[in-house]
Amino acid sequence: MDFVLPLVLGIVIGVVLGVVIGLQLGRRSGVTAVAHDALREQLTAAEVRVAQAEARAIALDEQLALARQRDADRESRERQEGRVLEALAPVASTLRAMQVKVDELEQQRSRQHGELSQQLRTATEAEERLRATAESLASALRNNATRGVWGETQLRTLVESAGLLNRVDFFLQESIDADGAARRPDMVLRLPGGKSIAVDAKVPYNSYIEASAIPATATGEEEARRGSLLADHARRVKAHVDQLAAKNYFTGLDSSPEFTIAFIPNEPLLAAALEKDPALLEYAFSKRIALASPVSFWAVLKTIAFTWQQEVLTDEAKMLFDLSKELYARVAKLAEHADALGGAIERSVKAYNQFASSLETRVLVTARRLDGLDESKVIPAPRSIDEQPRQLTAAELTEALADADSVDSVALDTPPAPE
Repeated sequence: MDFVLPLVLGIVIGVVLGVVIGLQLGRRSGVTAVAHDALREQLTAAEVRVAQAEARAIALDEQLALARQRDADRESRERQEGRVLEALAPVASTLRAMQVKVDELEQQRSRQHGELSQQLRTATEAEERLRATAESLASALRNNATRGVWGETQLRTLVESAGLLNRVDFFLQESIDADGAARRPDMVLRLPGGKSIAVDAKVPYNSYIEASAIPATATGEEEARRGSLLADHARRVKAHVDQLAAKNYFTGLDSSPEFTIAFIPNEPLLAAALEKDPALLEYAFSKRIALASPVSFWAVLKTIAFTWQQEVLTDEAKMLFDLSKELYARVAKLAEHADALGGAIERSVKAYNQFASSLETRVLVTARRLDGLDESKVIPAPRSIDEQPRQLTAAELTEALADADSVDSVALDTPPAPE
């Protein structure tokens, strides 16, 4: 591009020189004015073309400078991009490793999502089964007979778990005569000392079950209906207390406290009734009815079981005390016999020693004087017994003997009662 401007200038200079030379030659050869004008016009056109050529040359120079600037800028950008790529090479490696990790995480997420979906399906199926079971249980509990059997089963399980035995510590469905009428409490608990407590296991359920079917977060009409059902449940429990109080079970039992235990086999049942009617518990006490939930009633049962254990220990301790007194009396009598036997042995030893002494000092002396007797047939000297019978030294036996001697002396000193 550097050779374009000199070439254009050369062409322009050549054209101008050609025109000038042509004018001079025309003057010399006597060319007419018309030819001279034509030449002038050609010169003007040449000048115009020269100006255009200069303008194009300038434009070409500008384009060339712009192209050089673009080339320089491109080279600079390429160098900068190269430096950036070099700087980003560790980042690219990290990104590749991260991409691999992301792929692994995505695979794990897909696998876990599948497992979670399976678990959710399983949980949904289990919840559906639980809901069906709950509905079946709720429908069964709406039946008074079924509800009574369930309450009695809960009561028996709770009592046996506390360590009490059927037909020993408690009786089920035992008929009693209370206030001149036949009564049949669900359970009669036996207490130490021949005492008893009647227990009833029936409780109203229907309103509570219907209220439980409504979520606690319900609003509007559902919330109002739930509150109404719970209030009705509290009223039914209160009516049950009145019915139970009218039976006076404790009047048909020997040595029974003057109250009846109303066992409610579900904690929320009692809690819901007390929440709606806080005075219900005090009202039940005034009617001689003790409302007992499984927790509180189990504590009472464990106390009764512990009392029975202490009663058994007391009976065994009394029996042991009686046996020990009897054994001590017999040991004392045995000590008397042993002392009498020792005295008899001592007297026997003394009598034998007297016999031996008499035989040696009197009988044998006379017998040896007999003449003509065979000495081998002479009666040998008897052996004396030097050992003494052992005296009793044990404190228990000596004390028993002393007590026996004192009793004997008192008996001897006491004159016989007149007949």
